[in-house]
This record gives sequence, structure tokens and C-alpha cells, in this order.
Amino acid sequence: MTLLAIAHRAGNSLAGLEAANQLGVDVVECDIHQYRGNLEVRHLKTAGPLPFLWDRWQLASASAPRLGLAALLAANRHGTTFMLDLKGRRTAAARAVARLLRDLGHDAPILVCGRHWPSVEVLAEEPQVLPVLSARNRGELRRLLSRLEDGSRVHGVSVHRDLLDAGTVARLSDLVEVVMTWSVNDLESLDRMRDLGVTGIISDEPTVLAQLLAERPDPGPRGSGS
Repeated sequence: MTLLAIAHRAGNSLAGLEAANQLGVDVVECDIHQYRGNLEVRHLKTAGPLPFLWDRWQLASASAPRLGLAALLAANRHGTTFMLDLKGRRTAAARAVARLLRDLGHDAPILVCGRHWPSVEVLAEEPQVLPVLSARNRGELRRLLSRLEDGSRVHGVSVHRDLLDAGTVARLSDLVEVVMTWSVNDLESLDRMRDLGVTGIISDEPTVLAQLLAERPDPGPRGSGS
């Protein structure tokens, strides 16, 4: 099976979306927050009444323009497949995304992932949505395996690379169509994850994604016979 090349957080800006599309990745991932009724595309978190957005190594002004999900989808000119990573532990954002997709008539397949699985399940009710359950720690992975073995309808999983070994990947592969892992940001990690049998590589690094894409067989000229 061809390994999916997934550009981590590339959809959090229009420049990132364009760069990922120019590279030719299969999936562009973006982070979805609901804030004051708006669906915002960003990884940075709000800080309550404080006037900034933050992550571990980054600060930004809270008053700076924020990209909305509707604007991101409207900017897509390449037939991009998106993966929406739902943030937060409430299903309201998922319900808002479902309404937006219906309002926009966005019926192309779209991946939806998250560590708050009820939110993913809400969006999985939409016919074009392919649900992906995420696991970041060993407790989440144990619950994920139990849930899948109970027969939950899930397209794929996204599991942090530190949690994976060949046995776990094989077990997951028996239960879902796609086993993704993040963040694979160097070629050594790429080789290791490939050897384990994962089917989706989530990376922040264009060099890793480019290497993954370069390894694919040349399809040859259109119309050529086998």
C-alpha cells in the first residue's frame, strides 16, 4: 500500500496550504478551534483574558487576523484532501463544522481526527467524513484498541510514533484502513515507521514528505498499458 504523505499543520495558514499543494502531498492537516462562535484554523491556544495566543515556544497577538475554516476551504484550488484535527473537549465545534460543510456544499471526502472521540463521532455522521481516532499516550492507545475491537466504525487511527511497535501496528491494521503516525520529522524516523508497517506519515518537514513522495513508483505516461 502507498504510504500517505500528510503535511502536519500545513493548513493552518494559506501559505502553508499552497506550499503543501506545490509539494504534492496527499493530505493537508489543520487544527480547528471554536472561539466565540467562530471556527478558527490555528494551533496556538487562547489565554483567557490575556491578549495573546500561545504554544510552548511561541506567542502571538490575540488581535492579529485569524484564518477561518470557511476561508481555508474557499481558498482551496487544488482539490486538496484536508484532515481536520478537532481541538477541545466539547462537541459544539464538531457540530459547527458539520453545519458549515453542509452550508458550503462541501461533499468531497474529508478526514476528521481528534483525541476527543465524541467530537469525531459527531462529524462521522456526515456522509463525506472519514473518522480518524487519535491516541497520544498509552492509556489512550489501550482504550483505542478496546474500542476498535468492539466493532466501532472508524476509517483510521493516528497514533504518536513513540507508542508504536510492529505488533501494535499489525493489530491496528487488522481493524482500520489507515494507520497514521506523527510527528515523523527526520529520515531515520521515516525508515523506522515504514518498517513497522504504518500507512500514513504525518510530518512537519518538507524534506521528509518530499522523500516519501520521491520513493513512489513512476506511474508512466497516461494511457500506457501494463
